[in-house]
Amino acid sequence: MKKSLMLYLFILAILMNVFTYTFYSGQVKFEQDRYDKTTKKLRDSINLVSTKLAEADYFSLEHNENAQNYFDNSASGGKVILYEKLIPVVTEKLLDLNANPKGNPYTGQDMIDGKKFIINKIKILNHRWIIADYSNGELWGEVLLKYFVDNDDNITFEVNQTWLYQK
Repeated sequence: MKKSLMLYLFILAILMNVFTYTFYSGQVKFEQDRYDKTTKKLRDSINLVSTKLAEADYFSLEHNENAQNYFDNSASGGKVILYEKLIPVVTEKLLDLNANPKGNPYTGQDMIDGKKFIINKIKILNHRWIIADYSNGELWGEVLLKYFVDNDDNITFEVNQTWLYQK
């Protein structure tokens, strides 16, 4: 009787070990598959976001080699303007004009109901064009500007076209 009880317990222990091994090895495989699927999804998402970012930055001075080369006049004996330093200077100069009591003159809009228009966001598209978003707190618009950098590093702007959205 004691022998058969030990035999039953031994067989039961072996069966429990087999089932436990099968369960945990299946769980490890399931977790590995889930990890692989999640990693693949994340990589695909990163690639998609990177592609969208590259497409969104297509029209930008930072990614336009032809526009960057425009500022390299060293071949003709001129000077080189580094676009990395030019972008913040142009942006700051344009935003500094927001301090004008009548509003930023390069929005192309006069004051409405005593509220001045100021430029909020700027994107330098290439060596000549800037697109900017402006508002007076109630109305919003966009403006396409030309900018020029002369030999003395003076920056001038010119409104090309402006658009004010309706309420």
